[in-house]
Amino acid sequence: MDIFLQQILNGLVLGSIYALIALGYTMVYGIMGLINFAHGEVVMFGAMVTITVVNALMGAGVNLPGPALVLIGMLVAIPACMLLGFTIERIAYRPLRGKQRLAPLITAIGMSIVLQQVAILIWGRNYIPFPSIIDHDVVTVFGASITKLQILIIVLCLAIMAGLLLMVEKTKLGRAMRATSQNPAVAGLMGVNVNTIISATFVIGSGLGAIAGVMVATNYEQAHYYMGFMIGLKAFTAAVLGGIGNLGGAVAGGLLLGIIESLGAGYIGTLTGGFLGSNYQDIIAFIVLIVVLIFRPSGLLGEKMADRA
Repeated sequence: MDIFLQQILNGLVLGSIYALIALGYTMVYGIMGLINFAHGEVVMFGAMVTITVVNALMGAGVNLPGPALVLIGMLVAIPACMLLGFTIERIAYRPLRGKQRLAPLITAIGMSIVLQQVAILIWGRNYIPFPSIIDHDVVTVFGASITKLQILIIVLCLAIMAGLLLMVEKTKLGRAMRATSQNPAVAGLMGVNVNTIISATFVIGSGLGAIAGVMVATNYEQAHYYMGFMIGLKAFTAAVLGGIGNLGGAVAGGLLLGIIESLGAGYIGTLTGGFLGSNYQDIIAFIVLIVVLIFRPSGLLGEKMADRA
């Protein structure tokens, strides 16, 4: 029972981060029908920029509590990643609108590789440790353990996701985004500036990615130029699981995938008689992806994918 509860808590932490990143994928897909494979690298940039800022502040002798330094780093990383997302859309994707669906898909993969190489030039190939300025005090819940930082990650992710859903449903910008996702041409005739809405979608999604990157870096206390690839693929899997293009589906898919992956990591050794260990947990996400694509390609809450890239 303790192991089961422990894996559920681990899954909630992991799933909250997946869901936050998956929102970036599903927002862009909902607006443009494009799978932005470079989104994982935006997450990586958020983590790297935060670490750089925190190290710079500490090197300059700024004497502030650890959480304050991380907050300052995140406040720098968010606009930096927003600018990065805006630039990606403006340079790489906008010129390809209306082209064959394969062209933007290949461009997205190429942009992902380009951003990885840029990260290597700036930060190198080695793992970058996160400064030890955050306490990882453990709280015991019915025999299972979770740190205060992980509780904060779950609460913050849920609050951000609720705020985003509220923004999309209740604000003028959200209505314009929904109109653009339904029919960009008609939305344009109704006075919606489609280019601005698409750029805003990339900017908002990149901001969410930056926050997710900070969470990953603080939780695992390191960052790497390649970190965005795997976590990006898993978040994409979460978006597909929930129904890509559906914001609620991305949240549900992220949380569900995180719990499935954690439970799989906890019990895969028992289920396979010791043949596979918890280090094989990454394959679980992709098994889930394959099963979903075979039996329910529209995801749990999503629309049909037949005409999407």
